[in-house]
Parts: sequence; C-alpha cells; structure tokens
Amino acid sequence: MNSRLTIFAMAALAALPAAAERADRDKEIVVGADRLTADDNAKTSTFEGSVVITQGTMRMTADKVTLREDKDRHKYYVALGGPVTFRQKRDNVDEWIEGFAERAEFDDRNDTLKLFNRARVKRNNDELAGDVITYDMKREVAEVTGAPANAKSQNNGRVKVIILPPKKADEKAPSEKPAPPVTLKPDAGSR
Repeated sequence: MNSRLTIFAMAALAALPAAAERADRDKEIVVGADRLTADDNAKTSTFEGSVVITQGTMRMTADKVTLREDKDRHKYYVALGGPVTFRQKRDNVDEWIEGFAERAEFDDRNDTLKLFNRARVKRNNDELAGDVITYDMKREVAEVTGAPANAKSQNNGRVKVIILPPKKADEKAPSEKPAPPVTLKPDAGSR
C-alpha cells in the first residue's frame, strides 16, 4: 500500500469543519479498521468495518471510507456509515464542532466537504440540519438544502437552524437561596 496515499486520505478528513484546530494538521493520523484494501494501480484505498480515524483533536467514525487519488494527486474521499460522525476542536477557543450524516465526501482539489442524508453539524448548542450540507473551505461558505418534497426527512424536507443567544456578561445565575416560606394567616374578617 502506498503510505503517502493513506496519509493524504486521512489528512483531508482532518480538515472537516471550518475553523478547526490548525495544529491538528501537523499531528500524526491514526486509522483503525477491520479491513484495508489498497490498490496502488487504481490509486484507491478502502477501509472497512468500524473505521476510526484520529488526528490531534479530530475524531471520525464510519463503517467504510474510500480514498481515490487522480493523476494530479488530488484526493477524493467518501465515508459511509450509520451514521458517519466527526468531532474536532475549534481553533483558539474551547468549543467543539460535531457532525453526523449517512455519507460524507471531501474533494481536496476544490476543498469542498459535503454531508448527505440526515446531515447535522453542531457547535455547542447551535445546530444546522438538512438533507445536504456543503461547505466550501476556500470561500468559507456553507449551503444547506432540505430533502426533496417527496422524500422522507426528519425535518419534513426543510432546513433547520438552532441558534441560542449568547449569555450577557453581566447576567448572573439565579440566586440559589430558597424563597422565604409563605405563611398563611386567617383573614381577620372571617372570624
């Protein structure tokens, strides 16, 4: 197997969400799977069975990951799972990005990530969901589409975005002191 091909496969997967931990790109890539089929002539590597890929803070799981390399050495990755998951720390903040989909594709020629079928991306309590989420890493542009009208979708074919408002700096947690007990006194006029 061409070790350079495998390394590039996993490096591209490490680039998943925007603003990912930049230091991760310089860390080693570790792949675990039940099987690996590498075809140097066809320039493909296929990892199957409980695939787990880690690089720094990035962790991805899938049932199957296939990597193809073209004649110009550009890579194209397809991950399939029930679901494909990824998690990675954001750069310079204590936040994590998590993603879920039945299929994920990454094209390193165009720096484009696509998540298909019940796709979701979460950051803390904020969430983006749709049938297809496409992220152009060069332009830092995301596009989300719902499922076709005749398809069954967990969001009724619509895009869903959940954004929680930030807490204000001067907002304090509610007092933990219990309220004073209420004493019921008979009405003086009821005697």
